[in-house]
Amino acid sequence: MKKYLLPENGQFYKANLHCHTTVSDGKLTPEQVKKAYMDHGYSIVAYTDHNVLLDHQDLTDENFVALNGFEIDLGEGPMPDRERKCCHICMVALSPDNLTQVCYHREKYVWGNAANYRPQLKVDDSPDFERRYTAECINEVMKTGREKGFFVTYNHPAWSFETYPDYTAYQNMHAMEIVNYGCFNAGYNDYAPEVYDEMLRYGKCGKIYCVATDDNHNGAPLTSMRCDSFGGFTMIKTDKLDYKSITDALVKGNFYASQGPKIYSLVYEDRKLKIETSDAESIFFTTGKRRTGVVQNSVMGDTVNYGEFEVRDTDIYVRVTVVSKDGKHACTNAYFVDDLLKD
Repeated sequence: MKKYLLPENGQFYKANLHCHTTVSDGKLTPEQVKKAYMDHGYSIVAYTDHNVLLDHQDLTDENFVALNGFEIDLGEGPMPDRERKCCHICMVALSPDNLTQVCYHREKYVWGNAANYRPQLKVDDSPDFERRYTAECINEVMKTGREKGFFVTYNHPAWSFETYPDYTAYQNMHAMEIVNYGCFNAGYNDYAPEVYDEMLRYGKCGKIYCVATDDNHNGAPLTSMRCDSFGGFTMIKTDKLDYKSITDALVKGNFYASQGPKIYSLVYEDRKLKIETSDAESIFFTTGKRRTGVVQNSVMGDTVNYGEFEVRDTDIYVRVTVVSKDGKHACTNAYFVDDLLKD
């Protein structure tokens, strides 16, 4: 039986799922972000300014979907900000009318320009949420976000100074950032496939997805090599460009993460995972065990566009990495063998 791991029908839409604007510490207005990203072929931006959830649906039209969201931060203390460990989590509302701030404190944590937007926030009668940099509190934040109707991602582990004992203790997220281009472009090792594998193999995270984002603040001009936009994106496949179709696709995992290469199809059939891609130098298959596969042409400089890998019951999961000639990566989600074997 053939299983389409990326939907057979529909269209891929290019998305940035982590973005900052003048609402918090970004340099472009929400409107300027929309124009810049549409000029680079994007159809979706999640507006995730720090600690404030605002309605951006005035930006949505037939060619562009603005997703409402915010980023919440929890950090060690007391110590200088640039020295302490922290955990940042993006929450993207699954419905455009879900605008109630979660894990909110009426006096703390909303900093900088974002504090000017406190009067606009929709807050329920929940007690003020006290943040603690502990796995227990971080897991509570993620769990609350999911329960309150958000797509929850764990962000930039390298920038956050987090290591294996930290992130493998986290639970309740939908996805982790396998690429955070803004941090990567600033010199942090936030192309992080090894973190994804550690979370899948040894952590408490469960069956999580991976996304690629920009985390853009736009401190450098859009034409500069230091620009933190347009370098990490998530390709979401769905049958139409509207808010609920996009967020439904996110929850179902109908997407892949990329820095450049394209994935056209991904199917599981006859015990094999089969992938079709844009021109690639290599296609790698990674499993939950010490067993891998690689597809490369025998002639130096030739490209590959297709790969397949025989999946074994003992593999736990399998995921695919596509590498282009310029060294950029596209990464699929991890697909677990027990799910692949289901009728």
